[in-house]
Amino acid sequence: MSEEHSDAARTLYERLKSEAEAAGYNLNPDVDFVLDLMEGLLKNEERYGYQACPCRLADGTREQDLDIICPCDYRDPDVGEFGACYCALYVSEEIAGGEKEAEPVAERRGTPAARGWGPMKKRGGTGTTAGEPGDSDDDVDHPCLALHRLRLSVCPSAAPDEMPGLPRGPGSLREVRLTAPLPEQH
Repeated sequence: MSEEHSDAARTLYERLKSEAEAAGYNLNPDVDFVLDLMEGLLKNEERYGYQACPCRLADGTREQDLDIICPCDYRDPDVGEFGACYCALYVSEEIAGGEKEAEPVAERRGTPAARGWGPMKKRGGTGTTAGEPGDSDDDVDHPCLALHRLRLSVCPSAAPDEMPGLPRGPGSLREVRLTAPLPEQH
């Protein structure tokens, strides 16, 4: 396990691991990867007051983000169909045990308009949607930015040299995340 993770991330990891096991779920066996996700969950809790999935575009309004508060509403169907949830925090028993390789996980959430909401709330810049020119990383919550900030990229548009230490190879959960379809906001 890497020493770069906060005590809060390690505490959250232990709590979620215990809760997952008690409920019959498995966390990703790549502990460093999971600790990166814990840092993202804690950052989102600091930003919004709740632990929104660090791999999805959060609106910052609890009512609009209820479906992506970890564990998200999509965990069970994703693990059932793909063997892992969208962010790969929760995995099937077969993947956890190394018996099966992970597959790309399609985004089930859809756009805010498809969910019946208006444009994403803007925390900076001049527009009403995230990702406009002039925005800084602190103003926009791109689904990949939480992990980019942690120096672990799951964004397929990132160049390999922007992903230090990223394991490669068949079946790597991180490799699979690189091949997963992107949300429309990208």
